[in-house]
Amino acid sequence: MRYVIIGNGVAGTTAALTLRAREPEAEITMISGESDYFFSRTALMYAYMDRMTLRDLEPHERKVFAKQRIDLVRDWVVDLDATERTLRLKSGKTIAYERLLLATGSLGTRLDWPGLQSAKEGVVHFVTLDDLAQCERVTPSTSEAVVVGGGLIGVELVECLAFHGKKVTYLVRSPWYWPGALAMEESEIITEHIRRHGVDLRGTEEVDEVLLGADGRVRGVRAKSGAEFGCQMLGIAIGVSPAVDWLRTVKTPPKIERGIRVSPSFETSLPAVWAAGDCAEFAQDGEWVVEQIWYSAKRQGELAARAMLGDRVRYEPPIFYNSAKFFEIEYTSTGSIGKPPEGSRTFFCRIPGKEASVRIVEQNGAVVGVNMLGARWDHTFFERWITERRSMDYVVNHLREAQFDVEFARVEIAAVEASYKQWRSPVSS
Repeated sequence: MRYVIIGNGVAGTTAALTLRAREPEAEITMISGESDYFFSRTALMYAYMDRMTLRDLEPHERKVFAKQRIDLVRDWVVDLDATERTLRLKSGKTIAYERLLLATGSLGTRLDWPGLQSAKEGVVHFVTLDDLAQCERVTPSTSEAVVVGGGLIGVELVECLAFHGKKVTYLVRSPWYWPGALAMEESEIITEHIRRHGVDLRGTEEVDEVLLGADGRVRGVRAKSGAEFGCQMLGIAIGVSPAVDWLRTVKTPPKIERGIRVSPSFETSLPAVWAAGDCAEFAQDGEWVVEQIWYSAKRQGELAARAMLGDRVRYEPPIFYNSAKFFEIEYTSTGSIGKPPEGSRTFFCRIPGKEASVRIVEQNGAVVGVNMLGARWDHTFFERWITERRSMDYVVNHLREAQFDVEFARVEIAAVEASYKQWRSPVSS
């Protein structure tokens, strides 16, 4: 059997290793135009801040791929013929497959602001290795930067630019930072923290036009409010989109909407072709969704490989989980938090004297989500409690179990318990 995987990210690499574990004699080829080896995309910021080398970003030793006899091809796929089961590469080479996995990942979302398409220099994203190289190239000649877009990618780029000593203006269009994941109380904590690092974070500001100098380099942006912000680097961090546009023009394109439409077993509309990771779009609760989360892509890669091997699989999205840092503030979120379910109730406690908080959401007597700032928590406890439908009382009484024993990275559980007792007393009465 000849398996070919387009994309060497976490979904593609996990699929390749899963196939090899089950098929010791199969031919396995992994194609990527971005990099020779799988790297951790979530660690790009550490390379930009010179804390890690590019080689440090690679989770596996390079000899692993040779040892597992996985053929790595550095090239871009430009055509797919599902009838002949062949791929044509940018180099002109043709590769045949018997079973194909599309794991092409995602790219930074682009918008069509006036002036943007004419920019010759200074516009950056922060998703790919090429994005990192572009950031590093224009950083030395930048004194002022504007970053657009709330969320984790945006704040990571902001932190990197602040680290390099740049004057940073951070524009978010919502009234508070990242309303999709943070309630106003948590956002206030994060906003205060970001501003203390010298970043000019502006809410309710949307870009209306990109301003260019005579040489074509970005010189600033004009917001819809009329305000202008000078910069030599414009970072666009308004989310990511499936990297599938190239597939719309191939000889036999799969069905594509936002991403590549797949069945619960990751089958596309094409025979012997599967898709997984950031580029895959699947049905969930009557809607078509794309999960652009690292651990989801890893799980999808494993299950897609099993489906390619003939196993009966049915993907069910895992309980949502995210963990990151906003400069020095730890962040852990699990379950339904961004939009609490109708009829739910929420307990929120800001820890006195710290940039830390606890939020717990309960629906019909069972906790459905938690949001934690300012300390390190083991999300597996939260996942288990949500799965077991534990009550809010139970979760608060067992919070100590979920907190990592890290010096200076803990919250006083007693303060949470006291706040909770006061919060629930009117309910009890």
